[in-house]
Amino acid sequence: MARRDPADFAEFVAARSPALHRAAYLMVGERQLAQDLLQEALTKTYVAWPRLRDPSKAEAYTRRVITTTAISWYRRKSWQGERPTETLPEGTAVGHDDAVTQREWLWTALQELPPRQRAAIVLRFYEDLTEAQTAAAMDCAVGTVKSQVSAGLAKLRTGLGNRYGDQAHELLPANLMVVTP
Repeated sequence: MARRDPADFAEFVAARSPALHRAAYLMVGERQLAQDLLQEALTKTYVAWPRLRDPSKAEAYTRRVITTTAISWYRRKSWQGERPTETLPEGTAVGHDDAVTQREWLWTALQELPPRQRAAIVLRFYEDLTEAQTAAAMDCAVGTVKSQVSAGLAKLRTGLGNRYGDQAHELLPANLMVVTP
């Protein structure tokens, strides 16, 4: 078994943690939970570090661990249930307030998606991964990624359309890039 320098792992963590935390946050929707998810993923990556054949693929490996762990957390009965959300404003304001309101609408709708659809949309649109990279991160076929993204976008459009009417069409898909933690 090959041994890798732990300093290389520490360097990887320092360089890539912010990006990996953003992905985890978008998948679970809560900062503290995202930190827990990232720590669990980094622990698993550290254990696998000596076995990684290509250290340049450590980020892809860690992203895959984040995705599969988040999905498995959602499947646990004890973790499912009500989640706190803020009340959406009744009306919209002009300018910056409007953009903030639209991001909040999109954020709320994204959090209501099933975990695999949310993961597929986060990886494809926010992380800007290809379908093949998303499939690798989700440990599924490219066709599954396509169907999960399609179903997720359809649910987002329907949900936003039912809630917010004519303004909803402005939110997808281009505004998926403006969802930030």
